[in-house]
Amino acid sequence: GSNIRRECRAVLRNLVLKTGETCNLTVPDAGRVFYVERVETTEPLRMHLRPGTWVPMHCTASGKLFLASMSLLERRSVLAHLVLSRATPRSIVVRQELEIELERIARLGIGIDNEELVRGMVAIAVPVLGRDNKVVAAVACHAPTARLSLDDLLTSEPHLRAAAESMRTILF
Repeated sequence: GSNIRRECRAVLRNLVLKTGETCNLTVPDAGRVFYVERVETTEPLRMHLRPGTWVPMHCTASGKLFLASMSLLERRSVLAHLVLSRATPRSIVVRQELEIELERIARLGIGIDNEELVRGMVAIAVPVLGRDNKVVAAVACHAPTARLSLDDLLTSEPHLRAAAESMRTILF
């Protein structure tokens, strides 16, 4: 209900205070990524996406994390239907390259978008685990490269993990 949404937003607001950047709660939805909640940074340079927006899986931090966390069978079935469109020059549009990238992300345990959805925006995403320890959602943070490099953003990983743990207690 609305209480759960309010609690989720409070967690994201707290995360925005810690990271200084826009933070989102996302879920996988029919081969896409759905933005459930979002709290924007107060910085003037930011990416506008409203909650309720869908973005592709293959070129987003959350999406690649969701794909990387699937069983091989599930991933193959989702990838069979995905159109690997080129959103930026850095989008991975070759299936074999994407599979190598997903293996890397599975090892890292963190989703990474290195200017693959929007030129000049980098993002990271960490998993929110459900009751059976399956990845059911993600907490993501993105920043313009004018402010932060991907490496800078990665230093916020512990804050994102703490927020993901809070989300888990709210949602499950």
